[in-house]
Amino acid sequence: MIRPGPPEGSAVQKTRAHATRGDRVCIVLLSGIGDVVHGLPVAVALKRDRPSRKIVWVAQAAPAQILEHHPAVDEVIVFRPERGLRGVYDLWNTFRTAPSCDLTLNMQRYAKSIFPAYLSGAPVRVGFAPSRTRDGVRLVNTKYTAGGDWRHTQDLFLEFLDVVGVERPTPLAWEITLSEEEESAAKTFFSASAGATVVGLALGTASRAKDWPTDRYVSLARSLEAEFGFHVLLLGGPGEGEQMTAQAILRDGKVAARSALSNSVRQLIWSIRGCDLVISPDTAALHIAHAMGVPVIGLFGHTNPWRVGPYEQYHDLIVDRYTEPGETRTPARYGARPGRMPGIAVSDVLERVGRARERYGVGRSG
Repeated sequence: MIRPGPPEGSAVQKTRAHATRGDRVCIVLLSGIGDVVHGLPVAVALKRDRPSRKIVWVAQAAPAQILEHHPAVDEVIVFRPERGLRGVYDLWNTFRTAPSCDLTLNMQRYAKSIFPAYLSGAPVRVGFAPSRTRDGVRLVNTKYTAGGDWRHTQDLFLEFLDVVGVERPTPLAWEITLSEEEESAAKTFFSASAGATVVGLALGTASRAKDWPTDRYVSLARSLEAEFGFHVLLLGGPGEGEQMTAQAILRDGKVAARSALSNSVRQLIWSIRGCDLVISPDTAALHIAHAMGVPVIGLFGHTNPWRVGPYEQYHDLIVDRYTEPGETRTPARYGARPGRMPGIAVSDVLERVGRARERYGVGRSG
């Protein structure tokens, strides 16, 4: 029987929050690519704390590609909740034939995390504070992170290290790693831009409400090439919106952009790594670029950049149409603000491109 944990902030919970160190740790993080990227510093810290520790990560199919070749992740289990009971059975069968975990970090708010957290076999299951979860997720967890106001997603995940007594790394490290074959593919692809400044444009998100209008991308690509002499690289996946925007740019007679759109997250990673600057709305490309140290201009209107934007870097490159004039910039605001992405003008983005040149050396020789 799964019993509910103690109330948030209770004396029992505080007593339980002593250092817990497992030899086999399961990370449950099933949301999008950006969240998986934010989870990487936790895995890195756990591995550095005890190199012999085995780290198992349960992820969904596309985000799981981020974890390939990662030095801190020993095993990746792909959970497919969209398959219903069949997906749960496959997950149970995978855990049944593997050693039980000592500790599980359930870094997920929603019900789909209940099965992997419980089936991991770990007697200690750390989850978000009950006030931050939904769908009864708190019932499967035995320990909790701190509650309070919403913080940046990265900070929320780092709180798991506090609960288990592992020191937060300074500075943070994501350690996204390419294979030899990927390094070779990247070298071949970017040979056509040798000596040029490459600017990647992330063309879409999983939610059309977070997308920037197509015509703005066309105008931006023209300016990047004509005014700055940059090479433009189109980034994204197989989504209909991204494909339509890419075609509009490629059909424009004044733009010589190249497409790197692909259904491979691994190709997205090495494509971003080869850029000198990335321009992106709130989507995977933004978080991958930040994690790999590539300057990124974030386009935000629908979501709060101070909660889900670049973490502690490149804040000066954010175009923020989410925060009202005179309003405090804070990650505590959780709700979306629809209809604001069209409020970002091409001139706003080009102004940030100028900042990237001045402050981060993008496109400046020497």
